[in-house]
Amino acid sequence: MEFPEDVREEVGYSLYWAQKGDKHFSVKPLKGFKGAGVLEVVEDYKTNTYRVVYTVAFKESVYVLHAFQKKSKHGIATPKKEIDLIEARFKLAQEDYDRRKK
Repeated sequence: MEFPEDVREEVGYSLYWAQKGDKHFSVKPLKGFKGAGVLEVVEDYKTNTYRVVYTVAFKESVYVLHAFQKKSKHGIATPKKEIDLIEARFKLAQEDYDRRKK
Protein backbone atom coordinates (compact mmCIF):
# COMPACT_ATOMS: atom_id res chain seq x y z
CA MET A 1 0.00 0.00 0.00
CA GLU A 2 3.03 2.29 0.27
CA PHE A 3 3.52 2.31 -3.50
CA PRO A 4 2.09 5.24 -5.47
CA GLU A 5 -1.46 4.65 -6.66
CA ASP A 6 -0.45 4.53 -10.35
CA VAL A 7 2.10 1.81 -9.57
CA ARG A 8 -0.41 -0.19 -7.52
CA GLU A 9 -2.90 -0.07 -10.39
CA GLU A 10 -0.36 -1.32 -12.95
CA VAL A 11 0.86 -4.08 -10.66
CA GLY A 12 -2.70 -5.06 -9.84
CA TYR A 13 -3.55 -5.30 -13.52
CA SER A 14 -0.51 -7.52 -14.11
CA LEU A 15 -1.55 -9.78 -11.24
CA TYR A 16 -5.08 -9.92 -12.67
CA TRP A 17 -3.61 -11.29 -15.92
CA ALA A 18 -1.66 -13.87 -13.93
CA GLN A 19 -4.82 -14.99 -12.13
CA LYS A 20 -6.47 -15.51 -15.49
CA GLY A 21 -3.55 -17.72 -16.57
CA ASP A 22 -1.93 -15.19 -18.88
CA LYS A 23 1.04 -12.85 -18.73
CA HIS A 24 0.90 -9.08 -19.06
CA PHE A 25 3.36 -7.64 -21.58
CA SER A 26 5.34 -5.87 -18.84
CA VAL A 27 6.05 -9.07 -16.89
CA LYS A 28 9.34 -10.92 -17.26
CA PRO A 29 11.15 -13.79 -15.55
CA LEU A 30 13.11 -12.71 -12.49
CA LYS A 31 16.83 -12.69 -13.25
CA GLY A 32 18.99 -14.29 -10.63
CA PHE A 33 16.33 -16.78 -9.60
CA LYS A 34 16.23 -20.38 -10.70
CA GLY A 35 13.08 -21.42 -12.49
CA ALA A 36 10.78 -19.73 -14.94
CA GLY A 37 7.80 -19.75 -12.59
CA VAL A 38 9.04 -16.67 -10.72
CA LEU A 39 8.17 -13.44 -12.49
CA GLU A 40 8.52 -9.75 -11.83
CA VAL A 41 6.67 -6.58 -12.65
CA VAL A 42 8.90 -3.52 -12.86
CA GLU A 43 7.26 -0.12 -12.77
CA ASP A 44 9.05 3.19 -13.01
CA TYR A 45 7.32 6.15 -11.43
CA LYS A 46 8.90 9.58 -11.42
CA THR A 47 12.49 8.87 -10.37
CA ASN A 48 11.80 5.59 -8.55
CA THR A 49 11.58 1.95 -9.60
CA TYR A 50 9.17 -0.48 -7.97
CA ARG A 51 9.26 -4.25 -8.28
CA VAL A 52 6.73 -6.91 -7.44
CA VAL A 53 7.81 -10.55 -7.63
CA TYR A 54 5.30 -13.37 -7.82
CA THR A 55 5.10 -17.01 -8.78
CA VAL A 56 2.73 -19.01 -10.93
CA ALA A 57 4.60 -22.26 -10.26
CA PHE A 58 1.65 -23.76 -8.40
CA LYS A 59 -1.49 -24.84 -10.26
CA GLU A 60 -4.37 -22.37 -9.98
CA SER A 61 -2.45 -20.18 -7.53
CA VAL A 62 -0.58 -16.90 -7.70
CA TYR A 63 1.67 -16.07 -4.76
CA VAL A 64 3.13 -12.59 -4.39
CA LEU A 65 6.57 -13.19 -2.92
CA HIS A 66 7.92 -9.68 -2.50
CA ALA A 67 7.20 -6.04 -3.31
CA PHE A 68 9.85 -3.39 -2.92
CA GLN A 69 11.21 -0.09 -4.13
CA LYS A 70 14.58 -0.63 -5.75
CA LYS A 71 17.06 1.74 -4.17
CA SER A 72 20.36 0.36 -5.44
CA LYS A 73 22.49 2.73 -7.43
CA HIS A 74 24.57 -0.14 -8.84
CA GLY A 75 22.81 -1.22 -12.02
CA ILE A 76 19.54 -3.03 -12.52
CA ALA A 77 20.43 -6.34 -10.86
CA THR A 78 18.23 -7.44 -7.97
CA PRO A 79 20.29 -7.24 -4.76
CA LYS A 80 21.26 -10.56 -3.18
CA LYS A 81 19.38 -9.81 0.05
CA GLU A 82 16.18 -9.41 -1.99
CA ILE A 83 16.84 -12.67 -3.89
CA ASP A 84 17.42 -14.46 -0.56
CA LEU A 85 14.11 -13.14 0.77
CA ILE A 86 12.30 -14.19 -2.41
CA GLU A 87 13.79 -17.70 -2.16
CA ALA A 88 12.67 -18.01 1.47
CA ARG A 89 9.16 -16.85 0.62
CA PHE A 90 9.03 -19.21 -2.35
CA LYS A 91 9.70 -22.09 0.05
CA LEU A 92 6.91 -20.84 2.32
CA ALA A 93 4.58 -20.62 -0.68
CA GLN A 94 5.45 -24.23 -1.59
CA GLU A 95 4.64 -25.34 1.97
CA ASP A 96 1.36 -23.40 1.94
CA TYR A 97 0.38 -24.81 -1.44
CA ASP A 98 1.18 -28.39 -0.33
CA ARG A 99 -0.83 -27.91 2.86
CA ARG A 100 -3.85 -26.52 0.98
CA LYS A 101 -3.68 -29.27 -1.63
CA LYS A 102 -4.18 -31.97 1.02
